[in-house]
Order: sequence, then C-alpha cells, then structure tokens
Amino acid sequence: MKYLSFRTSASVLLLSVCLNACAPILVAGFAGSAMVASDRRTSGAQLEDETIELRGSARVRDNLGEKAHVNVTSYNRQVLLTGEVPTERDKQLVVALVEKVENVKTVVNELAVMQPTTLSSRSNDLVVTGKIKASLVDSRDLFANAFKVVTERNTVYVMGRVTQREANSATNLIRNVGGVNKVVRLFEIISEEELSNMLPPPADKPAADKAKK
Repeated sequence: MKYLSFRTSASVLLLSVCLNACAPILVAGFAGSAMVASDRRTSGAQLEDETIELRGSARVRDNLGEKAHVNVTSYNRQVLLTGEVPTERDKQLVVALVEKVENVKTVVNELAVMQPTTLSSRSNDLVVTGKIKASLVDSRDLFANAFKVVTERNTVYVMGRVTQREANSATNLIRNVGGVNKVVRLFEIISEEELSNMLPPPADKPAADKAKK
C-alpha cells in the first residue's frame, strides 16, 4: 500500500481548496488546445445552490446539533446528503428538513446510520477528493470545473452537467485514483451539441495576422 508524504498530502489539500474557490480554470481541451472550463450552471443556479447548502446545513445543525455529521451538497438544485446520523428517524428528519428549503428540486439521501466518522477518516476523504481533482485537471478531454466531487468514507460522489462521453471518461479516471472504493454518479446528462454551445467561441486572430492576408 502506498502512502502520501506529508508534503504531497498538503499539496493535494491545497489544490482541493483552490479548485473549489478559484474559477474559471484554464485546462487542456480537445486536441490539446487550451480552453477555459467555466461552470455549466447558470449564475442564478449557482447562487441558489450556495443558498441551499447554507440553509440546509443550518436546519440540520439546529435540529441535530453535534450528534450528527451531515454534508449538504447542491448542484443545479439537486441536493446530495452524505455523512452519518444516529438513527433511521434522524435520517428521515434530515431529508424532510432539506426538502423544505426553497428551490430544492430533488434530494439524494446517502446518509449512513452509524457513529460519526473520525477526523482522520474525514481528512483521508479530503485527500482522495484532492487527488481526483488533480487528475481531472491533468485530463486532456475533461473540464475539471464541470465536476463537483464529494468523498465520504472512500465512496466518491460526482455531480455535474456533462455529456455521456464525459461521464464515462470521468468515471473511469476516478475509479483508478488511489483510495477510491466506489463511485456514485449523479450526473445531469447533456448532449454534445449543448456542450458545444456552452464553450466560448474561438478567439479572433490578431490584427497583424489579418493584415497579412
């Protein structure tokens, strides 16, 4: 079994934070050309997702306090619940609380009934997420910023508005990352035509090049 050094782990965690906070990201696109990978949600949907996460988390915290470890992740109004709760009743309560948050479209309940995981386990999940994001950045046929990755107890949940080709490619990539036990896909599939329409138009050639013609 291979272990990351402290320096490598820190670098991966730093990359994970940067990828979450910094957009757009410049990545290598099709045929090796550099393209900007912008978020594929509308600006309104992005704001609503942030609000859903904040309000959902606050409602869970107000009702369950420290006895539960619940992560609320929203992408294009689809909410993923991960973490641990003490009882089955608490599990259903969390779903009911989040479903009532404004603009929530669907809720995917992946909560486990068990004791909350340790800090060490959660740190390991962060490292796995960081490694996945680094692999997505290195990929030549995927836009890293088109994917939202959540890792819980070595199970990776991946969200995003992607084509079937991108979904399959990302899944194969993630399965080969060290520390991943299982991949759960929560994609919104779009067509290649829709993707093409989202990409920025090719930049105009410099005026000097045009003058030569």
